[in-house]
Amino acid sequence: MNPKPKVIAFDIFGTVVDWHGSIAAEVQRLKLPVDSNAFATAWRKGYQPAMARVRSGELPWTKIDDLHRMILDGILEDFSLTTLSESDKQHLNLVWHRLNPWPDSVQGLTQLKSKFTIVTLSNGNLSLLANMAKHGALPWDLILSAEVFKHYKPDPETYLGVAHIFDLQPHEVMLAAAHKDDLLAAHHCGLQTAFIERPYEFGPGHIRQDLQRESFTNYHAKNIIDLATQLVL
Repeated sequence: MNPKPKVIAFDIFGTVVDWHGSIAAEVQRLKLPVDSNAFATAWRKGYQPAMARVRSGELPWTKIDDLHRMILDGILEDFSLTTLSESDKQHLNLVWHRLNPWPDSVQGLTQLKSKFTIVTLSNGNLSLLANMAKHGALPWDLILSAEVFKHYKPDPETYLGVAHIFDLQPHEVMLAAAHKDDLLAAHHCGLQTAFIERPYEFGPGHIRQDLQRESFTNYHAKNIIDLATQLVL
């Protein structure tokens, strides 16, 4: 077993905050005449392809706010939503700044913060992550983003960048995430890893089936409080 990490970097979307539930609730609040769950799913579905266009060089460096808006414009057409004003679209696009934490997130992070340095490592841009932290009372020691490194996960520059910023060896950093591709990439870079189960990330009707333990994870936790219990107590 490796010594405990000095820094724990957290994936955010789905791991710390409930993107699906938050977006579906916003769609309902705005009384948009669409299936709110389908709309949330469609918006998130465009996320990886949009980042892939940046990572491949097809697009120049583009922050997530702008990629989210590109995706939003497309799905508004797909859902035949033609009545939103430009200000309505801007407000809706910023729902990603207002995502709500999972019920265990603030308590678990606060417990971890008592013993470790806790940071974000998200593809979300800095203003998004700062506004989200303010909205959800997330107690980060430092907000790090793909925007800092001008690389999106799973590029190695993101994971190794955390170690570089803190002048640490990769194994002294842990990535905590609900996504195994993220964790596997971090593992290949020498980071410790912790899988956080989020069975309802994609909404109550789509329970995730990939919650089993993996050889490339150092810790496996039901939620962030459980991870804190394993690491702190």
